[in-house]
Amino acid sequence: MEEGERRALVVEDDSDIRGLIVHSLAMQGFNVDSAPTGRQGIELAREHHPDIITLDLGLPDLDGIEVCRRIRDFSDAYIVMITARQDEIDRLIGLETGADDYLIKPFSPRELQARVNAMFRRPRGRSPRSLASAPTDSEHFVHGPVDVDVEGRVAMLDGAELSLTRTEFDILAMLLSSPKRVWTRDILLRAVWGDDWASDYHLVEVHVANLRRKLGDNGKSSRFIRTVRGVGYRMEVPEVN
Repeated sequence: MEEGERRALVVEDDSDIRGLIVHSLAMQGFNVDSAPTGRQGIELAREHHPDIITLDLGLPDLDGIEVCRRIRDFSDAYIVMITARQDEIDRLIGLETGADDYLIKPFSPRELQARVNAMFRRPRGRSPRSLASAPTDSEHFVHGPVDVDVEGRVAMLDGAELSLTRTEFDILAMLLSSPKRVWTRDILLRAVWGDDWASDYHLVEVHVANLRRKLGDNGKSSRFIRTVRGVGYRMEVPEVN
């Protein structure tokens, strides 16, 4: 896709902030649509199929979290949650709905542009790049009942397709590229998000938690992804029937 063909959607009720974000994204070559309410944002997302969406958490009609959930039902656009709230839980809940990142107001246009550039340097339709020379020659991984076609971006569990966000899929593909290896949070952050992504390990932790839930793991048992305390994550040894 050519730079000028990329589309962005800004969902923000504050007109000054909305104008700032629209201008910043337009300077990066996006065709930008904007909406002051959640419902209008959902309609525009359905109509224009944006590549990236900035989504305010505190909208006047629907909460940004609910808007994100609804958009995720039909779109795999990159979503950046924007919030004035400092509470950690709000940010994590936003990510649990399928958002890729968050920004806290006030933020600079340069910070927003850096996050957007990092997103679009992430591989799309290929396996995540490894910063530690993990095997990447195979585009098809099988790990017990988990079957992942990286090139086709399809993940199956027990023969049923998993509904994964782009980020969840990239993390799973990264873990499966070398399932016996312990992947540190730092390596996963840089390998999946990029070198100049925010150094916030919560991004990794929340997306891994979402991925575990979709794989059927729970807090009491880990069938697929194990936390190596103080280090990171690795795949569990597949069960033999």
